[in-house]
Amino acid sequence: MIRVFKSGEVARADILYRGESGSTQAVEDAVADILADVKKNGDAAVLRYCEKFDGVKLAGLRVAQADIDAAYEAADPEFIRTLTMAAGNIEAFHKRQIRRNFVINDTPGVVLGQKVTPIERVGLYVPGGTASYPSSVLMNAIPARLAGVSEIIMVTPPAKDGSVAPAILTAARVAGVTAIYKMGGAQAVAALAYGTESVPKVDKIVGPGNIFVAAAKRRVYGIVDIDMIAGPSEILVLADAAANPAYVAADLLSQAEHDRLATAVLVCDSEALAGAVSAELERQIPLLPRADIARASIDNNGKIIIARDMAEGVDIANEIAPEHLEVCVDDPFSLLNSIRNAGSIFLGKNVPEALGDYFAGPNHTLPTLGTARFSSPLSVDDFVKKIQFYLLHERGAGRGAGAHRRFCRARGAFRSRAQRVHPVRGRAVRRSKGEKRMEFIAFIVTVLVGFVAESLLGNWLNWPGVGAVFAAAAAAAFILRALRRKEAPAETQSDAQSPGGCPGGQEK
Repeated sequence: MIRVFKSGEVARADILYRGESGSTQAVEDAVADILADVKKNGDAAVLRYCEKFDGVKLAGLRVAQADIDAAYEAADPEFIRTLTMAAGNIEAFHKRQIRRNFVINDTPGVVLGQKVTPIERVGLYVPGGTASYPSSVLMNAIPARLAGVSEIIMVTPPAKDGSVAPAILTAARVAGVTAIYKMGGAQAVAALAYGTESVPKVDKIVGPGNIFVAAAKRRVYGIVDIDMIAGPSEILVLADAAANPAYVAADLLSQAEHDRLATAVLVCDSEALAGAVSAELERQIPLLPRADIARASIDNNGKIIIARDMAEGVDIANEIAPEHLEVCVDDPFSLLNSIRNAGSIFLGKNVPEALGDYFAGPNHTLPTLGTARFSSPLSVDDFVKKIQFYLLHERGAGRGAGAHRRFCRARGAFRSRAQRVHPVRGRAVRRSKGEKRMEFIAFIVTVLVGFVAESLLGNWLNWPGVGAVFAAAAAAAFILRALRRKEAPAETQSDAQSPGGCPGGQEK
């Protein structure tokens, strides 16, 4: 039976307790061995672990396109229509997240900007084993496709007969997955991170999994990027006294039946509601196909917390920072601005978590274990990189040269940077002024040469127009001199030894 607490009569640690969801040393050691084995032995190691953990001996890891097409063709048309509708909702929501490149040219001669570039190859982990999750395929693959990822590689554990659930294959085709591999657990994460003979190395791994998957993702971070370390499923229902206890109980069980380690919490302002929900849980649990899992979750990790009022209830919810937060009150928008920490919020008494999580459009790959205090749901942003760029025209090179130089020197040992800033930026200013002086001098000298040549040589040699010839020769000499100066090396010795200017060097 679920435990019931009054907020003022229980320690904060009991309120925040989520069950034993963290990794153990035994898990970490096992995962480390698996990663090393797959890195060294590739496909052979993965196939060996598939036989050991999944109970199936596979001839190969990749799912044939013919099998994907067959699953799609055999699927119930109503199921395909439902998948397509969900995919449309997910795509419409995530399209709003697409970022654009930008360029800033507010200062003459200076161009700054940011280009958004998709990650080239991404690995999607889709859980399997005790249940099938076609929704996870859509939630992970569609944002990746919208971001422009060129290769979307999906991995999922096989069934005992070596097959992949037809619903998973159908969802993968609808979502636009590039390739599918039959493998799960830490060995699948290792194959994606290191690459094998048949599995391409990816740049990022996303998607939830069990404790072994989470530990493996943590270990390969840095070799590849990851989205987050996902823990067991969580739901917190924030309800007032008028909430329907049968609906609240059903919503709590929608996550409790996922995993024995899942956490289901009710925070309310009514002892009567707390008692009614507890009774409903006892009535509904035996009716569930996964009753044993839901029972373990509710008995071990579930709790009801009775707050003094809704304001305290919101404070408790913020402190717990749940993955899913239902706000079952008559005016949910009155509380929305006060809610700071949650993965996804479901507003009102008519939005069950299952509807919003699977079909409405927002992503259901969410931060768990209290990480909603600083993390966000999976989004298009997870599948792109943002690259800065900087262009400096010669006409703008001198702007702020002194400030650049002082800033570089203020950083201590990076004297070469200050030297790099000085000659390049300073020379641009000096050349600009020098070129103006040279143009004036060239004009005066050309006029004088032409006048003197015409006055002396033209009359003495009786050679009309000789002044124009000498003037042209003088002008040509100035032009050749200017061209030679432009072709000369632009950098001094100190420039050549410097790793780069202050704005663009490697040192940070």
